[in-house]
Amino acid sequence: MYVGVDVGGTKTLVAVLDEHGKIKELAKFPTPKSYDHFLLELRHTVAQLKTKEFQAGGAGLPGRIDRQHGRVIRFGNLTWKNVPAQADLERLLKCPVAIENDAKMAGISEAILLNDDYSKVLYVTISTGVGIALITNKVIDPSLPDLGGAARFIDYKGRKTSWDDYISGRAIVERYGQHAADIHDKTTWQAIARDMERVFMELIAIAGPDVIVIGGSVGTYFDRYGEMLAQELESHKSPAVTIPPLRKAQRPEEAVLYGCYELAKQTYGHADADS
Repeated sequence: MYVGVDVGGTKTLVAVLDEHGKIKELAKFPTPKSYDHFLLELRHTVAQLKTKEFQAGGAGLPGRIDRQHGRVIRFGNLTWKNVPAQADLERLLKCPVAIENDAKMAGISEAILLNDDYSKVLYVTISTGVGIALITNKVIDPSLPDLGGAARFIDYKGRKTSWDDYISGRAIVERYGQHAADIHDKTTWQAIARDMERVFMELIAIAGPDVIVIGGSVGTYFDRYGEMLAQELESHKSPAVTIPPLRKAQRPEEAVLYGCYELAKQTYGHADADS
């Protein structure tokens, strides 16, 4: 069995996955503000699971990862800083644990679901913040920064504005007065698609992907704006810029957990299995 931990700004998900990558147990708890309290809550949650032994595990964390030393230097949506996450999780879960940025965990999961249709997959998660990941031949490409939309900026109304403050789910609520789930009129989604276009064009120029997969809470409603966003992007097509197809994430709510399973397999060399 494998274990996956998806640490979010508001909630943490813990999953037990079998050798085929199927979720057999799933638990969640509100993410505490204190890292020490988080470890206590995670220990309590794991103790309640029916499965007690794991071959390996993975953890998706919303921040900048020091992979060499197994630490998270800075979190995007949490105040924790420079925490020894890998060692703490391995001690708590009693198995080797691969840690990675949560968007990159989700990205590798979604890229693998596309089989061999595309070799270079750009994954963009839009929820509380904006996460980005580039997956090349089913392996995480380290060229894109871990902090995603928190570390990238755009000029908006004469001010330097982070992508998180520009197109995230939180930004949509602040600008349009509604959560994405509650927006149904095409006029509002057209405006949101125009906002997104500026960010996506920059990502296309930077990464040159074969396909873009959109996940996160806003990605869940891709059917409401996906065609509009594609049209906005196509209007900027040029001989020097190829616009890739857009896809909705196939498992937007649990992509990080499946990514934990995939990275654990890749990192610790267990027998390959279909996810």
